[in-house]
Amino acid sequence: MRRTASPLSLILLGIGTFLLVLAPMLAWYVTPRAAVNPIDIDTTAVYKGTGSVFDTDKIETVPDQNITVTQRVRGNVAESERSGNAVWDVITTVDTDKSLPAADPHDALDFTPHRWVMDRRTTKPVHCCKETPYIEGEAYLKFPFDVQKRSYQWWDNTGGTTVTMRYDGTEKIQGYTGYRFTATVAPRKVGTRLVPGSIVDEPDRPQVLAEEWYSNHGFKLVVDQRTGRVIYAQTGPRRTLRAPGGDKDAAVLLDSEKIAFTPATQKEAVRQAKRDSGLLRMVGETLPVGTAVAGFALAVVGGVLVVRGRKRPEAPGTVEMPQPSLTM
Repeated sequence: MRRTASPLSLILLGIGTFLLVLAPMLAWYVTPRAAVNPIDIDTTAVYKGTGSVFDTDKIETVPDQNITVTQRVRGNVAESERSGNAVWDVITTVDTDKSLPAADPHDALDFTPHRWVMDRRTTKPVHCCKETPYIEGEAYLKFPFDVQKRSYQWWDNTGGTTVTMRYDGTEKIQGYTGYRFTATVAPRKVGTRLVPGSIVDEPDRPQVLAEEWYSNHGFKLVVDQRTGRVIYAQTGPRRTLRAPGGDKDAAVLLDSEKIAFTPATQKEAVRQAKRDSGLLRMVGETLPVGTAVAGFALAVVGGVLVVRGRKRPEAPGTVEMPQPSLTM
């Protein structure tokens, strides 16, 4: 009797070996290439709150106004493909009930267009492609993939500088758990604005190059850990004018302790976070683990069958001849 490996055992061994090789490739090669920021993004976030705004018709600050902030983000696909980075064009408008709805976003209380360019994998800013302003820090609009429980340098576009967002535990948004980060911003000069002197308590001067100051009562961001997507954002901006060289606010342009994502924006952000996080989990964890387990099982079964082989009888009519021996 002799033993030969069956085709089935070889097939099982081959498939098992292939799956064992595929598992780490999914985790170490495919997953990092799947975790990239999109170039065709088209999303709108809406914030709402109440506060004081400067009424240009009344030439005074009016309290208890409804404030709506709309942030539209669109990917510039042509520039992204040319540069290899993610090029996002962002338009942020600030409105009161008086300017909503506006046929033209330029009619808003405040209108700010800018362009953010980032590395698709690390989310770090890249300075090219007519980026404006010169954005710095580790995150803006979103955090990097695989968010850690540490502080991050977040770009505050209103202040024109980075803000240290400190990890502050977890929080559920629309039933979905994310990492919470918080920060405040002390008053700082951000520019100048030509205004009538009466606005900054200098009535004898028809025009004054007033100083514009900005602070923030508090940022709160809740972020999906796997994708870095912001599922809840809250800000408390305060923008004021001071006389040249002044040390106190003379006029309030905007002041609100809380302007936050609307429930509809929260739900959409959570929906996208669940979808993208689920895909990354499948590619980075579920598939590699399942593939490794299946590969190991098939390889073991195939290996055992190969070792054991299958007994086959000798062909009839054959006689094993003894080998001659050399004797002296």
